[in-house]
Amino acid sequence: MQLNYKELVKLNNEPQQKQVINKESVSLSSYEKMAEYYFKYIDIKPFNAYYERPATISLLPDVKGKKVLDAACAAGWYTKWLLEKGASVIALDFSTNMIEMTKKRIGNKAEIIRADLNEPLAFIKDESIDIVLSSLTLHYIKNWDVVMNEFNRILTKGGQFIFSVHHPFMDFTVFNKENYFLTELLDDEWNTNNGKVEVQFYRRPLSEIITSVINAGFVIEKLLEPMPTEQFKIEQPNVYDRLTKKPQFLFIRAKKSV
Repeated sequence: MQLNYKELVKLNNEPQQKQVINKESVSLSSYEKMAEYYFKYIDIKPFNAYYERPATISLLPDVKGKKVLDAACAAGWYTKWLLEKGASVIALDFSTNMIEMTKKRIGNKAEIIRADLNEPLAFIKDESIDIVLSSLTLHYIKNWDVVMNEFNRILTKGGQFIFSVHHPFMDFTVFNKENYFLTELLDDEWNTNNGKVEVQFYRRPLSEIITSVINAGFVIEKLLEPMPTEQFKIEQPNVYDRLTKKPQFLFIRAKKSV
């Protein structure tokens, strides 16, 4: 059953309503804790502002007049950027607190819905989205079959799917794993303004990333392992040097097969 926007707003504003959160979802409590941190600080962190975002934006087409799904919107930076460029946006996140930060950032200018990408996006109609954007999200999902097939279902014919994830080389080497070809859950600890927060995510080999995209009916148009910008070099020269030799993130633009 398809829900209209008014029904979704009512559903998301009812505190007694239980949201569907998959039992395999990881790091939900972590992101609930980090919502304020994301809203106040993440926009200006070099890894985001001068590495991830320039690369992702370089893969996006002209979004003016397009309907875009911001799949895992966090505190709403991309949602705001897309709106400013003339797009119509549906913003999703599984964190209630992140949803509130997105609302704080952009008000009612977009459809903002709490949803888990581990679950089917039944409230979005077939072939109703022009672009799916998913920034640094898919490594929190163990099995990509559902999310990839759903992205393909909701995209128009020829619609584009742009995403960034942890680079498999980075996760394998930094966490000193033994078998590159496994998909496995990793435990990490991030420094925030309110102290350290434990975060979990999955690593997987490059072949699994690529195969998951292709098997869902996408054609890969471009793959990026970008260099950080010059501003990153000014902000953090030592880290800049490392990123010019060892990739941190992987970026892909894919197109729905017609």
